[in-house]
Amino acid sequence: MSDTATATRPSVQTPRAASRPPVSRERARKRRDARSAWTLLAPSVIILAVMVGYPAVLMVIQSFTDYTVRNKVQGTMPDFVGFENYVDLFTQSDFPVVLVRSLGLMVVMTVFIMVLGVVIAVLMTKLGRAWRVLVSVGLLLAWAMPPLTATVVWGWIFDTQYGLVNWALNTITGTDDWTNHSWLLNPLSFFFVLTIIVVWQGVPFVAFTTYAALGQVPAEVLEASALDGANGWKRFWGVVFPYLRSVLTVVLVLQIIWNLRIFTQVYALQSRGGIASETNVLGTYLFRQGVGEIAFTATIGVIMVALLLILSWGYVRTTLKEEEL
Repeated sequence: MSDTATATRPSVQTPRAASRPPVSRERARKRRDARSAWTLLAPSVIILAVMVGYPAVLMVIQSFTDYTVRNKVQGTMPDFVGFENYVDLFTQSDFPVVLVRSLGLMVVMTVFIMVLGVVIAVLMTKLGRAWRVLVSVGLLLAWAMPPLTATVVWGWIFDTQYGLVNWALNTITGTDDWTNHSWLLNPLSFFFVLTIIVVWQGVPFVAFTTYAALGQVPAEVLEASALDGANGWKRFWGVVFPYLRSVLTVVLVLQIIWNLRIFTQVYALQSRGGIASETNVLGTYLFRQGVGEIAFTATIGVIMVALLLILSWGYVRTTLKEEEL
């Protein structure tokens, strides 16, 4: 009987290998996800390395040499000059004046664009459907117009002989004081016209983005703040603005970068009568440097890139902190 029981008793098979613990499976899954992510990102990384990384590294290297077009034509190696180009740029050129001018214009334009864009977005939430569509179409047309086309249109409006502004001012004042008045010859009025053009085309982006973000504010929160007695200004800063902070931060950084890199509008206005030496910004100043001064223009480019990185570092740091949380 014992033999029969022994024969019929099911045999217990020992597994060949114990299953991996959950920690090992999780690590393997993360490695697979990382490989998949890098596989998908590889084409973009390669393109960025070739199209952006290599020129950037080459620009930095050239800024520490005396590289000119003569070296390029003759195939000779330039001499290493260290920080001589940087010293000459700040001591023996107009670059400091252009830099201060560009930063001042950037601040003024960015403030006007952000304030007007947010105000228009808030007003659009109070308009009826028909008026909201009309305002949206107007903003879209201003936004879609190419910068060069917009500059030509506004240049005609402020034209010396046939400008609409001069005609309107003569009509309002009842005099001929504004006849043949040049708005582009004087640097202050030149920057006034330039600011109008850039702000006119920059406001729609801020307005549309802010209007979309306003739709994410819960209506019940606004109703609760209104019942608590908060007026419109307090509701905006205490309730609405926290929901808009991340969006407005991104928009602000983009506007700072775009307004510091303006070129088309400035160059087109200079071609219509502006004095280049008194109205240059970083973009046009870099463009107007001698073609053969490769090392000097590379130095300007390095400083512009470093400046943009410094101005946008706060946003990048905030974004990284939010991702860690």
